[in-house]
Amino acid sequence: MTQPWYVSNRADVRALPLADAHYNRQKVGSPQFVPPSKCLVLLTETADAVWTTTWPIAAYTKHRWAGAWVNSLFRNESPLLSSWLITKAVAATRAKWPIVPALGIVSFVDASQVRHKRDPGRCYRKAGWRFAGYTEGGLHCFQQLAPDMPAPDAAGDSQLSLLV
Repeated sequence: MTQPWYVSNRADVRALPLADAHYNRQKVGSPQFVPPSKCLVLLTETADAVWTTTWPIAAYTKHRWAGAWVNSLFRNESPLLSSWLITKAVAATRAKWPIVPALGIVSFVDASQVRHKRDPGRCYRKAGWRFAGYTEGGLHCFQQLAPDMPAPDAAGDSQLSLLV
């Protein structure tokens, strides 16, 4: 299988149940599930996995990875491996935004809110991300820099989602 992701949008009703089930959801039921920023929302064809890459304005960012792309939402309820979906989502992000920020991409994991594993963020580690430290609030930060990222690979056309 090549690219499992299709371009979606910040208010795709098919993605809402996945977004609402994610532990960092601010307002369950809100029609939009992406923080204010440039964004890339990806959804699998069967709407059983969702990914969001945001590119917040560094001046308004309150963590030490300001300027990096942020994976602000990833939920996988599909039979596909999470690490593979992460890799393909980063490839799709690179296809949309070819110039990678110096700090690459980061994701924040609340170890108390995910299934207990040997190590929080295991799927990110398996996708080639590295532990980069903790936020002031104690979240684990995982980071992938440009040299470790997969080659660009565009997600499917969003027009396909209109047919579902």
